[in-house]
Amino acid sequence: MIKFLDNKLFRYLSIFLFLNSSILPLKSSSALAAWAINTNGVLELRTKSNSNLKAYFQKANQIYGDRFWVDFPGELKNPRIIEGNGPIKEIRLGKPNRDKTRLVIEFKEDTYLKPLTWQMVGLDENRWRIKLFNPKYSFKKIGEGLVKKNKANKSFINKKNNNYGYLKLPVVKRNKFEVVIDPGHGGPDPGAIGIGGIRETDVVLEVSKIVKNLLSEKGVKVKLTRTRDVDLDLPPRVSIANNTDADIFVSIHANASRGKRRDINGLETFYYRGWRGRLLAKRIQKQILRVSPGSPDRGVKQGRFYVIKNTRMPAVLVEIGFLTGRLDARRLEKITHKKRLAYAIAKGILEYLDKVG
Repeated sequence: MIKFLDNKLFRYLSIFLFLNSSILPLKSSSALAAWAINTNGVLELRTKSNSNLKAYFQKANQIYGDRFWVDFPGELKNPRIIEGNGPIKEIRLGKPNRDKTRLVIEFKEDTYLKPLTWQMVGLDENRWRIKLFNPKYSFKKIGEGLVKKNKANKSFINKKNNNYGYLKLPVVKRNKFEVVIDPGHGGPDPGAIGIGGIRETDVVLEVSKIVKNLLSEKGVKVKLTRTRDVDLDLPPRVSIANNTDADIFVSIHANASRGKRRDINGLETFYYRGWRGRLLAKRIQKQILRVSPGSPDRGVKQGRFYVIKNTRMPAVLVEIGFLTGRLDARRLEKITHKKRLAYAIAKGILEYLDKVG
């Protein structure tokens, strides 16, 4: 998690990051495989599979300047200190205790930082980035393992991409497809009520509207079963889809655990039957996991929910996280995360339409 440590400040901005990918390890048992700080102020990381990262920030004190550090599982064999430049005083790679690696970035005095805006972004299952400072500083790239270029991967990341670069939406034939997006619940039925009173009906409606806009921009005809917080029973939702003769039906929901256990988080996507429904579910599940690092993969499953059982076209029901879960709820409160989820759902839909269209 990213913890902000200060005499007056102690906030959590992000949670555990679980990485799931296979890479070639360096000559140590540390989960940190490679890292680099680019001239644009972005720290890039690559790790071993199934690694659990924790990130921290601490304001300057009498001993140290402002510090940002990341802890990785596994012990580093060769601790070292690297001289910094620009706004960075030095970088330390060490082992604070047994079976742990720590990458510390200490900043020079009077460096202007905005840590409350920092956010770790998943570029892939085992690659991450976080922007630490403004590129107005004169700064030379520092790093290990991400500097070398090769034909297979000319650079670790395309610097022209924004945070959604890896989610670049596929192109499909305009005006060919029609999709029905179903924001779950509504009106007197708010659905799940999560931490801090966050309501499922509000979250899924906001995400659904963004999905609609994204698909419409790609030339897909989109119909929402509801556009505001109104009561809508299940049969009318199915009728809208069947009468529209849509190509696919996607119902968007958020979860709640029994007993409102805060340790239960995760994403899952349901389909009723058929290879098309399963393919659509797999495409969406893959994409929402990419924008939700650390949230467990609860998988693609068959379900008998009324709205996906009774629609005539391939249909899925997407659960975008647990409103009762400590990790998921904190994210689902933020518009930035809801936008990421909408991008992911839209990409999964477009991938499916491109595949079967």
